[in-house]
Amino acid sequence: MKKIIVLFLLTFIVFTSFSGVAAGELNLYSNRHYDTDQEILDRFTEETGIRVNVLKGDSDQLIERIAREGENSPADLLITADAGRLHRAKERGILQAADSQKLFDNIPANLRDKDDYWFGLTMRARVIVYADDRVDSSDLSSYEELTDEKWQGKIVVRSSESIYNQSLLASFISLYGEEWAREWAAGIVNNMDRSPRGNDRSQATAVAAGEGDLAIMNTYYLGKMINSDNPAEVEVAENVSIFFPSQNTGGTHINVSGVALAKHAPNREEALKLMEYLSEESAQKFFAEANYEYPVNPAVEASELLQSWGEFEVQDIDLTELGVHNTRAVQLFNMVGWQ
Repeated sequence: MKKIIVLFLLTFIVFTSFSGVAAGELNLYSNRHYDTDQEILDRFTEETGIRVNVLKGDSDQLIERIAREGENSPADLLITADAGRLHRAKERGILQAADSQKLFDNIPANLRDKDDYWFGLTMRARVIVYADDRVDSSDLSSYEELTDEKWQGKIVVRSSESIYNQSLLASFISLYGEEWAREWAAGIVNNMDRSPRGNDRSQATAVAAGEGDLAIMNTYYLGKMINSDNPAEVEVAENVSIFFPSQNTGGTHINVSGVALAKHAPNREEALKLMEYLSEESAQKFFAEANYEYPVNPAVEASELLQSWGEFEVQDIDLTELGVHNTRAVQLFNMVGWQ
């Protein structure tokens, strides 16, 4: 009898260890690769006792993996960059709504899915970065003004495959319509210094090297370059400046990295606790200070560096729209030859 009881207990322990439903743990699929994120997760574990198992990977690959795993997926949470990707995950049917008053209180409505399938965690702005020695900030004004012939051969930007550019154009479709967005994209193509290539940091590097005078890029990349351990990146950052476009004509485009509850989350209660924790002031302050991103929680101030860049008006848009118009944005890029 004792042997039977021992065998039963051992079987139970093994089952709960590998089934992914043991209390006190959750499984996070994340495309974020920053040390700061792990520090926040470690703090969460220390405060709650809930262990966070992290699987890192490319955003689209993680979405596809959860879809393939189906009902047997061990994923509890998905964290990825850009509202367009989060909407894509929602459309794939791999998410579920999260009903949490803490999340509703901490995250403004425009920075979360209208059906509560995803919630913004950090915010970044897509801005103009310009060469200090060749561009006077008084010559800059709006996104639309970048299509002016005075900037012909002077703009560098990454490819249309970038989700950041797709969401920027999607925001224009939402605000101004498809024709306006198509004309804007065509105007940027006409003013490019070179064929699109590289990431956002590459665009700043090109401007500092004299290959183009203006770049379109996300704010937090420049923050990372300013504080980089690589002297070459620091030198680049010291020779360029940020301009927040369209302050009088619609506002600067913003986007988020966000978190979503997986449809078949085996550890739903623990996952919700982490979602709420990441939206609270302590975690939001750490995000803001360590990773040069803007907090989504309005009770938390941006870091000293970001505050030094100044305040800015943002686009008056529900970020759900970025996902809704993503497919059309890609089509418009193809129509105008934005590689």
